[in-house]
Amino acid sequence: MQFKYAVCFIAIIAALLIFMNIYPVASFRDAAFEAKHASTLNQAAVVASSLSSLPELREEDVGKIMSMLNNIMVTRLVVTNERAQIIYDTSQYENNVGRYAVFAEVMTALEGKDVFRSKYTGEGLVSRAAMPVTSEGVIVGAVYIYDFDIDQAGMLETMRGNLLKVSFVILFLSLLLVFVFSWLLTKRIRSLFKAMQNLGGGRYDYRVEVRGGDEISGLASEFNSLAERLEKTESMRQRFVSDASHELKTPLAAIKLLTDSILQNEGMDGETMREFMQDIGSEADRLTRTTEKLMHITRLETPETAGGVTDMKFVVEKAIRMLETLAADKGVRLDVRLSERCFVKADADDLHQIVFNLVENAIKYNVEKGRVTVLLFKRDRTVRFIVNDTGIGIPDEDMPYIFDRFYRVDKSRESEIGGSGLGLSIVRDVVDRYGGSITASHREHGGTSFEVVFPLASRSEAER
Repeated sequence: MQFKYAVCFIAIIAALLIFMNIYPVASFRDAAFEAKHASTLNQAAVVASSLSSLPELREEDVGKIMSMLNNIMVTRLVVTNERAQIIYDTSQYENNVGRYAVFAEVMTALEGKDVFRSKYTGEGLVSRAAMPVTSEGVIVGAVYIYDFDIDQAGMLETMRGNLLKVSFVILFLSLLLVFVFSWLLTKRIRSLFKAMQNLGGGRYDYRVEVRGGDEISGLASEFNSLAERLEKTESMRQRFVSDASHELKTPLAAIKLLTDSILQNEGMDGETMREFMQDIGSEADRLTRTTEKLMHITRLETPETAGGVTDMKFVVEKAIRMLETLAADKGVRLDVRLSERCFVKADADDLHQIVFNLVENAIKYNVEKGRVTVLLFKRDRTVRFIVNDTGIGIPDEDMPYIFDRFYRVDKSRESEIGGSGLGLSIVRDVVDRYGGSITASHREHGGTSFEVVFPLASRSEAER
């Protein structure tokens, strides 16, 4: 990529340098041509005008007039008669008077047309011009001018040389800057690529240094956010696997111990055998409940969207009926007060999971002859579900962690009751899923209060 960037930049710079070397030189050359065109034709016109007073061009007469025109500054000036015969020539190298000027420019001028031609040969600016000489409307001859301008050519060559030197300096500096900037640019991309390789290799703690405010910096920032989320997810996964393994290991170890005891005691009486089998069944039930709760958590973490509107009153009534036997066995009194038309935009099974977990915990962790109060009512466009108990309560140091998975307030008591540390975690996940909130607090005279708040479904949603 660095090579591609460098090639692109060098191509652009080369195109600019070529343009810089061609356009100014061409513009100066064209300007020189224009200036030479004007001056040469002007001098030819002066000579032609001076000779137009002669009815016939003869060597003596033309020589006298040309001797008075001392401001004609050209390399060579030729005057011919109407037959293209040279009668005056400023050339110092040979005597051309009497010869015929078979120049294309002269022939064109004798036809009554002005002619100018110019070209740059590398050594000088060569200009040729011819103009007819007329006397009383009759063409009596022609004026031919040849000019070889070294000064203009020298200026043009000097300009070209200076531009070439400047171009080499610019090219060198540009190449240096191109390689430096392309290296710096691709360095950030290489850093991102290395980060992706580390992330793909399982290094979720790897981060990219973010500098600047361009698109690459934004990409690096997004990469860091993604890596942070993946690191958190991986940490949660490892903790989940560890905790789940621990939860599943405990009942399995108990079952293994009980079965070994049965196998090793051949003379075990029937009553003891039944007790062991009941314990095995209890541990198996515990294992089943833990597995179901783990599966329920996995389902909650999938990005599916539940629909429908549920009257929460009927959900609470159903859950209370299922838990009345447990409350009677524990000697706990249930006080239930439910309002009508508490519609919530949530799935009935998920709401049942919330109600059942909270009320079951309130019964299981209550004191003998305790009380559980269940309230359901509407307030400020919300549905509020409250469960108060007179139980053992939750210590202050444990309160921030009670919704964490597998967290137990009292592990010794938990093992007696048979919890898994997943119930409140499931409740929180379900509540969050439907845009609600859940809070836990201490009651003034002992026990714990849980409050769940859901947005109240609108009338149109409830009537669908």
